[in-house]
Amino acid sequence: MYTFDSRVRYSEVGENGLLSLQSLLDYFQDCSTFQSEDIGLGLDYMNKIGQVWLLSAWQICIGRYPKYGERITVGTVPYEFRSFMGFRNFLMQTKEGEALAWANSIWTLMDREKMRPVKPNEDMLAGYVLEDKYPMDYAPRKIVVPTDGQEMEPFAVKPHHLDTNHHVNNGQYVRMAMDCIPGGFQISRLRVEYKSQALLGEEIHPVTAAGESGKRYTVCLNRADGAPYCIAEFTA
Repeated sequence: MYTFDSRVRYSEVGENGLLSLQSLLDYFQDCSTFQSEDIGLGLDYMNKIGQVWLLSAWQICIGRYPKYGERITVGTVPYEFRSFMGFRNFLMQTKEGEALAWANSIWTLMDREKMRPVKPNEDMLAGYVLEDKYPMDYAPRKIVVPTDGQEMEPFAVKPHHLDTNHHVNNGQYVRMAMDCIPGGFQISRLRVEYKSQALLGEEIHPVTAAGESGKRYTVCLNRADGAPYCIAEFTA
């Protein structure tokens, strides 16, 4: 497993002094990009070959949010290639080995110019050494969307939402969705399904539905025509 060590920063915690869910996603995303850079398959390489890995789905489970100043280790391991798709796990743990959060993720390799899926090349197959899957309960990729959702105030994509791929970063979608659920909701499970890419200036129309007596919220971040950019499911 590829790992890096860190310490929870003040800028990464919420009002309760604990690592925020948004920062947890950032740590996992940074871990995968660090691995890619260290094995020579980072941004420069992907730009050179005109391809990009796009995140298709998250499943994140939180055992405990680490507190401000706590020292942590973040790790990731790719465990399968299937045609144009890649699968990888993530793990955040304490220095003593306590599992804080763990995750599964599904990625799609795309040709930038043609915007169609492509299979990993020999460099990728050799560089991303596959290991065993993390022992967790794997949820389905598809998220069931309730039909009784409430429409929220639409908003436009701003420059700070974008990443180097020039569309909304996967973590930013989660930030947007979290703004649509009640404050103080304690999230222990997160599932996200990414459907299409939102670009600068496009308008996002959120629809939020509550379920299981307030223990689960599903947020659809939609286009104006109702087609989803992203679906997020938060469970207490």
